[in-house]
Amino acid sequence: MTNTGWRPLEKPTRAKPPVSIAATPFTRFARVHTLSSVGDGLVTIALAGSIFLAVDPRAAREKVALYLFLTIAPFAVVTPLIGPAVDRARGGRRTMVLASTFGRAVVAFLMVGHIHSLLLFPEAFVMLVLQKTYVIANRALVPKLVDSERQLVEANSKLALLSAAGSMGGAAFGAFLALIGGPGWSAALACMVFVVAGVASLQLPMLTVADHPAGVQEQRELRGSGIFLASSAMAVLRGIVGFMTFLLAFEFRGGKEGVDVKPLGAAVGASTAIVRRIDIIGDPRSPAWHFGAVVLGAGVGALVGARIAPALRRRVAEERIVLGVLIAVALVGLVATWNGDLLGAFLLSLTVALAAGAGKLAFDSLVQRDAPDANYGRSFARFEARFQLTWVIGAFIPVVLPFRARYGYALVTLAAAGAAVSYIVGVRTAGRAPAPAAVPSPGRTEPGVDATGVLTRPDPTLIAPWPPEDPLRPAAPGTPPAAGPSGEWGSISSTPVVSAGEGVHVERTRRADAERDA
Repeated sequence: MTNTGWRPLEKPTRAKPPVSIAATPFTRFARVHTLSSVGDGLVTIALAGSIFLAVDPRAAREKVALYLFLTIAPFAVVTPLIGPAVDRARGGRRTMVLASTFGRAVVAFLMVGHIHSLLLFPEAFVMLVLQKTYVIANRALVPKLVDSERQLVEANSKLALLSAAGSMGGAAFGAFLALIGGPGWSAALACMVFVVAGVASLQLPMLTVADHPAGVQEQRELRGSGIFLASSAMAVLRGIVGFMTFLLAFEFRGGKEGVDVKPLGAAVGASTAIVRRIDIIGDPRSPAWHFGAVVLGAGVGALVGARIAPALRRRVAEERIVLGVLIAVALVGLVATWNGDLLGAFLLSLTVALAAGAGKLAFDSLVQRDAPDANYGRSFARFEARFQLTWVIGAFIPVVLPFRARYGYALVTLAAAGAAVSYIVGVRTAGRAPAPAAVPSPGRTEPGVDATGVLTRPDPTLIAPWPPEDPLRPAAPGTPPAAGPSGEWGSISSTPVVSAGEGVHVERTRRADAERDA
């Protein structure tokens, strides 16, 4: 009731946080990441309609293998040597983002004129190296753009969603451009998108990823059994992704139909065409839309994996997620091996992309949980460099040893199943082994050890456990708030009390009661 009479009750409103006009550093990077993903999708479609997949893989095997071997060099040799120096340099990883985005813009521009030339081969692999370089720089920068470890988990999830959505959107629009103007149009748009991404990268802050080398405690935590086993499983999964990329690219290359010689007189015309050296037989390869369906399956899988991974992580331990995605790939690989056609390829492509997305977020969370003293920017970049190396090695296999897609699906099944079994055995073996002694950091208590032998600490990325260590104790109804002799809050205990009538206040001490009674 007010001085003007009775007024109906209104639903209380929450105070809204102040809205800042200036974008946060993470928001700026998210824009760059989205644009980069759109450009990657456009490049994929440009390559799908170019000579890159039109050449017989048997004739181009040596060329593709050579460029893949050259792709290994930056991740096997260069990254371990210059990575620490880049981390210690102010703005080092930002420079890598700038170089990779503007570099891809230049390569995409060159691809426009060489879309039907053999020069496209080295350009495509330079594009691959620059894209992998960007991913490594991304992994190093993101931990420095957020304020807490919980925000880091959310940031990785958001970036995964933006990447999947951007790649699918870029591929869809690129397919439309390739349909009306040819693959060169898609490459031209990719060039413009990368230029915009490079300009947006100029707004990223100049950050130092690591001021000093890794300490003893950080190295000990990162070499723990839990992180080692999970990283090995993720390496196998990344290798499967690279293997599937080239296996399906060569399996579902676009073809064209030949001339139908069944109608009356068509055979005579066909004979004349053959004499004039006109191709009427066509190409028995798969229709172009088959490759599009496989790419769509990979995009949907990546999107679903990024979407469900945070929800899974809140309900299931990270180790179970890593094991679960390996088992899922093995089971779907069996189905694809038995099916052997486009449906099996679509399902396996979707599952592998989903497993890679969900497994990546689970691995990131596991590293944050088991290595709280580590520099996440430096650590994630090093792990990502190793994963990119296994991706290239996996892609190398179907190029050097070409075989039918069904045999490739069987190999994927064996690899995923073997990784799952190895992971289970490793976890159980680590559980029976004595745990290594941890070196506690200043102000940190000695950690415990779980059943797997992994050093355990409260996960800082989750909510605090309930009930708290110092729970609120209910006070008797009608208990007034405590006050000191001068009416101020003095001589009080640190134990809070809940009162139904007054809310939360502080309980008086016996000394304060004695002074009042005296």
